[in-house]
Amino acid sequence: MKYAIVIPDGCADEPLDALGGKTPLQAARLPNMDRIARTGVVGRANNVPPTLTPASDVATLSLFGYDPLAVYTGRAPLETAAMGIHLGPNDYAIRCNLVHTPDGHMRDFTAGHISSEDGGPLIRELQKQLGGREVLGGVIEFHPGVQYRNILVWRGRTDSEPFKHTKCQPPHDIPDRPVADYLPSGPGGEVFRELMELSKPILAAHPVNAKRVAAGEKSATQVWLWGQGKAPRITPFEESYGPRGAIISAVDLVRGVGVLLGWHRIDVPGATGYLDTDYAAKGRYGVEALGAFDLVCVHVEAPDEASHEGRADEKVKALERIDADIVGPLLDALPGFGDWRILVSPDHRTTIRTRAHAHGAVPFAVAGAGVAAAGQASYDEPTAAAAALAFDPGWHLMRWFLGR
Repeated sequence: MKYAIVIPDGCADEPLDALGGKTPLQAARLPNMDRIARTGVVGRANNVPPTLTPASDVATLSLFGYDPLAVYTGRAPLETAAMGIHLGPNDYAIRCNLVHTPDGHMRDFTAGHISSEDGGPLIRELQKQLGGREVLGGVIEFHPGVQYRNILVWRGRTDSEPFKHTKCQPPHDIPDRPVADYLPSGPGGEVFRELMELSKPILAAHPVNAKRVAAGEKSATQVWLWGQGKAPRITPFEESYGPRGAIISAVDLVRGVGVLLGWHRIDVPGATGYLDTDYAAKGRYGVEALGAFDLVCVHVEAPDEASHEGRADEKVKALERIDADIVGPLLDALPGFGDWRILVSPDHRTTIRTRAHAHGAVPFAVAGAGVAAAGQASYDEPTAAAAALAFDPGWHLMRWFLGR
């Protein structure tokens, strides 16, 4: 049996006036996703427990069949796995975003979608000036990642928990809001706030930011620390479920989850994690991977990014590209491998109205061997809301999808 999973990140949404009262899924032309709905079944899954923040870290673990209440330790440790950064048992990983806050408001949590070529030197300069600093019985390290997404590691000398109860706010959930209202708090919060403040003059003086300002681009005015945690302990997917998997994503977080599950990481040239990603290349690599792996997962960040920017039209376009360039080719290729199943599902909801992630069930569609047609015409939120098939908690969906 071959399995394919397509994740249009954050695609679940609300009806929008800009789309004539339709959700982006309803407004988009999705012949391939609708074909899955017609020949298979549409349902809903609640991937984020109410006690956890709705985000891709928690939701992706759940979508892949793991109880986040049992295995989740924080967002940043998942990304360090993709970056090849080793975490010892006493270490903490902390997400370190480059952000644009020129007037004390979160004007852009991506610092103008800063490139890795620009972001890397900024993080390396922070490591040069602040790295090795003694903090609460440990030493800090800055590690450049992809674009605005970077990592701060705290190397602890003892088995202490200085940041276990630090409260942090994801920067993408506070668009255009005053950052002073959302600074880290609780135990360890003072350290995070101090490092964020120390980053400001260092970044302001860097030639990369001077170049960006001269070119009319947004500067990285500071770092934003959040998503901290220790290395999780996760049973490999093959041991838990059987199939040997591969992950295709431009986002370190999602790649990191796949790596921790024991999936093979496939990097696709032209995959950016943004609206300009090479959808067709992702589709080609996904089809090719079916020949070597039992399960292939293709994750696309673009719908989530469009939501954070409040761009309904771009969200619709991203969904249509995913349908045409990824879902379609996979659907065409799967029958050539014998028995098969395909799952299309976002990890979490991201609404255009709030430009932020949200709790709540998301729609999924499954078709293939042994899946009886349920008489549903389309893949969208209203169809899922009326469906009999539902998983709450959502991590039970994976076992059902695999027919285990």
